[in-house]
Amino acid sequence: MTENKFPPENNLPAGYVPPKVWTWEPGNGGAFASINRPTAGPTHDKELPVGKHPLQLYSLGTPNGQKVTILLEELLEAGHSGAEYDAWMIKIGDGDQFGSGFVGVNPNSKIPAMMDHAPKDGGDPIRLFESGSIMTYLAEKFGAFLPEDPRARAETFNWLFWQMGSAPFLGGGFGHFYAYAPIKIQYAIDRYAMEVKRQMDVLNRQLAQNEFIAGSQYSIADMAIWPWYGRLAQHGAYNDAGEFLSVHEYEHVQRWTRKLAERPAIKRGSIVNKPSGEPALKERHAASDFDGIL
Repeated sequence: MTENKFPPENNLPAGYVPPKVWTWEPGNGGAFASINRPTAGPTHDKELPVGKHPLQLYSLGTPNGQKVTILLEELLEAGHSGAEYDAWMIKIGDGDQFGSGFVGVNPNSKIPAMMDHAPKDGGDPIRLFESGSIMTYLAEKFGAFLPEDPRARAETFNWLFWQMGSAPFLGGGFGHFYAYAPIKIQYAIDRYAMEVKRQMDVLNRQLAQNEFIAGSQYSIADMAIWPWYGRLAQHGAYNDAGEFLSVHEYEHVQRWTRKLAERPAIKRGSIVNKPSGEPALKERHAASDFDGIL
């Protein structure tokens, strides 16, 4: 008899055997079951609001949303008045991302999404989705936070796309199984904790030799990485997973995290479209919206 490498009694739940064909059951997915489904497209008709600025952002103050609002606030801080924007909250818990208007901007139904109603060529509005794509577009449009030197530019893109590829292991992997899954699975937590600590070590080694992520210049790479790994380093992620992951060990990440946390634009961008807590700004339409909050 051939030995079963994966005896069902050792599975979780005990006795579980994957079926030949997977079928979706509403309720799968733990804390986010209500917003997860195996199909795309809109579930209802709902137009998106449009404010007075050319840049219209539809987002939520999660790390992926913060990446874009931090960049927008940095652009404004640097004097790029054309980066004024309206930021509308997309309540993903209520399914706003499945409205027809939002799906028209982002067919993947994920935040953030943006419309530029005044592109540089003067043509039709441009839709933007995926935070890395939005950040690259804005950096190129305003000629800021993305070096022109080809080597520095390539290094910035290296780290921007490192973040895009690595963060799912932190959020969707470690964060999900450590904080949100309906049961604690040691194998899953160990697997993703190991990977996140490896990622923190990658960053720590890079920052041991560089002031900023991609070298001597502050760039969109820093803005993309900070909301994810800076938040973790500050003990602000997943029920203080920082203690569990011993984030104090990464001294160069800690130095970089503290330095960026003092930037006024990061302070502002980190609270835009934040649904709760203090400080928080649910919608942003003008710089004066921050008055009395920060």
